[in-house]
Amino acid sequence: MSVRVVLADDQPLIRNGLRVLIHDADDLTVVGEASTGAEAVQLAREQQPDVVVMDIRMPVMDGIEATRHILADAGPVRVLILTTFDDDEYVYAALRAGASGFLVKHMALDDILNAVRVVAAGDALIAPSVTRRLIEQFAGQVPAPPPLRSSDGITDREREVLTLIGRGRTNSEIAAELYISPATAKSHVARLLTKLGARDRIHLVILAYEMGLVSPH
Repeated sequence: MSVRVVLADDQPLIRNGLRVLIHDADDLTVVGEASTGAEAVQLAREQQPDVVVMDIRMPVMDGIEATRHILADAGPVRVLILTTFDDDEYVYAALRAGASGFLVKHMALDDILNAVRVVAAGDALIAPSVTRRLIEQFAGQVPAPPPLRSSDGITDREREVLTLIGRGRTNSEIAAELYISPATAKSHVARLLTKLGARDRIHLVILAYEMGLVSPH
């Protein structure tokens, strides 16, 4: 079945370009377009798409607030942020609002399509180098809570894994650094998602910073 996509951007040229791009993909379908965050929320409720590709700076309601509203509704809709990254100071807030990842407007067309597919499949975009830059830039904007406590149920090994996730490591890199198998690393990540109630890997990165396991520098 095709992945159902809503495009939310106040720039018609951006929406038109994405619509044409998605139209040429056999497994993706645009089911609605919005020029404001409020329109995106309404379309998400009406169409129940798999993915909303969401700009951040839009009139009436910005993409962050729209993301909160969309994800507060019941349903499996996932939000993929569209951003210029270099000058957008709201990306961190958007991820905290529940977005599953982000796109950069100047990234390769194939990467944009793949990003939509990844999010639709229930995963998060976690390009390590970009994620490190993103989180390190914005993590300092919120106060860090106390370090992890034993009552949180996190083992020493899981703490090590979470720290490496916060540094943008992939499962393979975690396995190599901790001298464990990739399958074991994947199992640790899965347990952390469950124990911490995290939505996805990007959420784990954010939690690692908020818990003081990794510091911006």
